[in-house]
Amino acid sequence: MAATRKSASIDPVKAAVTRCLARHVGAGDRLTVAFSGGLDSMVLLHTLAASRGAVSAVHVHHGLSDNADRWAEFCQETCRAWAVPCSVYRVDVERGSHDGLEAAARRARHACFRQVVTDWMLLAHHRGDRAETTLFNIVRGAGLRGAGAMPEQSGRLLRPMLDVERAEIAAYARSHGLRWIEDESNQDIRFSRNFLRLGILPALRRRFPSVEERLVSAATHFAEAASLLDDLARLDLDDHPHAFPLALELLRRLPEPRARNVLRFLLIIHRVGIPSERRLKEATRQFLTAAADRHPAIAFGGVTLKRTGRLLVLVAANDTLSQAVRPPIVGRVRPPT
Repeated sequence: MAATRKSASIDPVKAAVTRCLARHVGAGDRLTVAFSGGLDSMVLLHTLAASRGAVSAVHVHHGLSDNADRWAEFCQETCRAWAVPCSVYRVDVERGSHDGLEAAARRARHACFRQVVTDWMLLAHHRGDRAETTLFNIVRGAGLRGAGAMPEQSGRLLRPMLDVERAEIAAYARSHGLRWIEDESNQDIRFSRNFLRLGILPALRRRFPSVEERLVSAATHFAEAASLLDDLARLDLDDHPHAFPLALELLRRLPEPRARNVLRFLLIIHRVGIPSERRLKEATRQFLTAAADRHPAIAFGGVTLKRTGRLLVLVAANDTLSQAVRPPIVGRVRPPT
């Protein structure tokens, strides 16, 4: 135990990554880093390339900045220097998305991640990111699941640096002489997350120095509660497939909060971004109370949940089809280069 504490004090980044991989990753598992070229992903990739060797990288070219081409080239050059295979995916981000450019870019990114042939997709989120995400989801009303978002492991997504502070990541980069990309959009407080990161969280730290630790602890409790709600949704679905179409009669048999919980559970299975509780409550009300000749439809990101007869179906936004269930459209993905 003393040796573990000593190594963590010398190199907290490497120690945290090593512990996370030991918890989740098998000896022959393939690892791929989501590599933006920014400070956090640069440190994660360097740590793995130096200690493990067998790792690859994926860079998503969003095309949202005039510097996007230069960033992709920088990532490819870095990976060549470190003998790390690197693929670049170009995506067309939905600029008119009702839930904003940040959410649309995230959907497009994760569409790329799902295409990558790997055992684990590693993301470079750190403790501050999780605190920020928890606060962001609380203020936008995303409910328990949103407040408990960003777990260490979700499916094949893995966040090895989630227990690391950003100051420790910056210290690692300086000690190894690393260079990284500075995305100019990260300073634009018109984006909600930047507003929280640059304005609100620093003010909270001055008054409450342990605010990040408290938010992360709260997120863990929220995630546990959300897991219990998932168990309840499975019980309420009984032998119904965990998919759309969904019979309205099943929802009508449940109290409204439990009906809403079933909808939330199924939307998450279909990789639909977590809607605010206000929007989900309104959607549930419309689906259950609208007259038989009405066909309410609620858009969630790139998909629409609509009532057709006695069923709820999930279709691509603006799709006129009313029967076949379709996976959500998250943005056009071009082949990697």
